[in-house]
Amino acid sequence: MSKTLFLSPPSFDGFDGGAGARYQARREVTSYWYPTWLAQPAALVPNSRLLDCPPHDVGVEECLRIAKDFDHVIINTSTPSLKNDCKVAEAIKAQKPDTKIGFIGAHTMVLPTETLKASPAIDWVGRKEFDFTCKEVAEDRPLETIAGLSYKDKDGRIRHNPEREMIQNMDSLPWVADVYKRDLQIEKYFIGYLMHPYVSLYTGRGCPAQCSFCLWPQTIGGHKYRVRSPQNVADEMAYMKKLFPQVREFFFDDDTFTANLPRAREIAKKLGPLGLTWSCNSRANLDYDTIKSFKDNGLRLFLVGYESGNDETLTRIKKGVTTDEMRRFTKDCHKAGVIIHGTFILGLPVETRETIEQTIRFAQELDVFSMQVSLAAPYPGTELYEQARLNGWFAKKDKADLVETDGFQQSSLEYPGLSKEEIFESVERFYHRYYLRPKPILRIIKTMLEDKDVCVRRLREGYEFFKSMAQRRSDLAAAKSAATA
Repeated sequence: MSKTLFLSPPSFDGFDGGAGARYQARREVTSYWYPTWLAQPAALVPNSRLLDCPPHDVGVEECLRIAKDFDHVIINTSTPSLKNDCKVAEAIKAQKPDTKIGFIGAHTMVLPTETLKASPAIDWVGRKEFDFTCKEVAEDRPLETIAGLSYKDKDGRIRHNPEREMIQNMDSLPWVADVYKRDLQIEKYFIGYLMHPYVSLYTGRGCPAQCSFCLWPQTIGGHKYRVRSPQNVADEMAYMKKLFPQVREFFFDDDTFTANLPRAREIAKKLGPLGLTWSCNSRANLDYDTIKSFKDNGLRLFLVGYESGNDETLTRIKKGVTTDEMRRFTKDCHKAGVIIHGTFILGLPVETRETIEQTIRFAQELDVFSMQVSLAAPYPGTELYEQARLNGWFAKKDKADLVETDGFQQSSLEYPGLSKEEIFESVERFYHRYYLRPKPILRIIKTMLEDKDVCVRRLREGYEFFKSMAQRRSDLAAAKSAATA
């Protein structure tokens, strides 16, 4: 068994590009998701180490020092971070040429040949679910015998092995709890709408929804929701509660935890007696009784992708939920005492000034506890990417150019009558019109008065938010200047 390092490399300052981030970018406030997609194979490989550099403030120099002690380095990459990750891989090879380096992630699954060509330092890439692919590589099996792997042979030619079957028995995977405890400082992970410290993990993979923009179901996870048994989940939660007594909230990061409602209800009933606080991703289509039963068993928050306030846009992106259904769901959550962090996306097909205005007003009407605005990100492998390519919506020639040089999202798409600059500018306008209202301001002040730690945190986040908005304006001004030069 090779001594193996699972690595999220150093990147842009504040860049959440780890193997758990749904969209790899720098957020408006400090945000770091757990690198669960790296922790899972790390749990399969004895004597491995997981090094998540960005949250732990590990720079290139320290990363190289640590990597020198390993025979094999497996790097999580993404479309926005590929160029940076290649530089790190090349530096690792330069100091120790016999280090074997593999890249994994949604980008490598969609573009294995292109990823291998991106750098001479890359020996192999994993495709689709890579947990057991990584395990077999770490066992020093010949690369040509490992399913789900693409590699360079001794002559430098690129070879693609047969696909690996998707994991059906999710209980066969080991828990990530011990890897988290061994290799991560959980206090380094922040998500603005989750209590701190928090821990996130998966209870299943895949999502039956067909949303055209969503990365993971269209690449690694698939559209079949493959799940761990309720007892397996409850057992790990009981173990995590003992392992991390300081944790205030556990988050189930499944694409849609509520996609299998009978199972979700059963898990909730098993979590209730544990007395822990938990939250999850959900679609905006649950009934009141289900919401209330979750609340009674420890649920605090739903993370809900509303995306748009325009029903035609929702149909176009195959969201599968209407604005009226969203209204009912949100009203029922308010009634049951479950808070919501809502997410919205600007720049979806085919955005107009009118649909942006509709979405802002819709968000104000819903008045969820907190919300986040993102820009449409056409990742390779998604239906949105293909639509953009066929319709000429890409704003730049480099279709993989999804973030600015400082790591913030940029508007990659534009439409007839609506430029990428207008879409970009509308993000800050959306935030201002939502949060600079009496209700959200009073909610924030109330949470600050109730908890000293929350007060300090909100003050920091407020500073970061306004600083990031200023940086975004600077990015936009630079882009406009370059366009007119």
